[in-house]
Amino acid sequence: MHSLTEGGSMDYIYGRNPVIEALRAGRPINKIMIAKGSHHGSIKEITALAKQRNILLQNVEKKQLDYFAGDEVHQGVLAQTASKEYCDWEEVLEEVRLKNEDPLFLILDGVEDPHNLGAVLRTSDAAGVHCVIIPKHRAVPLTTGVAKASAGAIEFVPVARVTNIAQTIDRLKDKGCWIMGTDPVAKQNLFSTDLKGPLVIVLGSENKGLSKLVKDKCDVLLNIPMQGKLNSLNVSVAAAVILYEIVRQRTGDYK
Repeated sequence: MHSLTEGGSMDYIYGRNPVIEALRAGRPINKIMIAKGSHHGSIKEITALAKQRNILLQNVEKKQLDYFAGDEVHQGVLAQTASKEYCDWEEVLEEVRLKNEDPLFLILDGVEDPHNLGAVLRTSDAAGVHCVIIPKHRAVPLTTGVAKASAGAIEFVPVARVTNIAQTIDRLKDKGCWIMGTDPVAKQNLFSTDLKGPLVIVLGSENKGLSKLVKDKCDVLLNIPMQGKLNSLNVSVAAAVILYEIVRQRTGDYK
């Protein structure tokens, strides 16, 4: 099976038969890129198999595939593989409740830096997060770069990948979870908020924070008190601050 790595962070499989075999074998795949105008023969089978597994399909210019494949023959198709299989967050939620535990989920609304995602996964493992949810579009997937930055935590923290964050939040609400988002201008202080019970923390992207739609879906918006000149933290640092306040409250006396 042909594969290559771009900058140590993206793994690819290229060529029609290798991609088909990877799909049939159930290999974790983030997305499949198909050259524009390639719709015949085995491309139809690739498209059908990808749709069955709900894998993102992208039509791209042939020169983009040429760039990734280098001197190798890609035959108009290239698959970006994941470093780990994604989970079903609803199954994780059910498992947590069967253990009589309060769910602690983390949603990342558009984090694009693999080092940030890896760092969040490392902290999530340490803080006992049950599941991290990321979007399929405009966000970094599970790559080897993420795996490396997580220092092994990627193997222990379930990660779900969803098409629509806002709809996922609605479903989590229906299942009894309390949704708390972060916003530098929010009036409610993180450290004066009760963070016990079934909880979902929502963090925004590095540059834009939470999207307006996602922000509106949150039950509560929280701020992390800032004493300096800047009004925000790196997303992985913010995650660590919030998650360990949750750990403090859930393992000690909350006053």
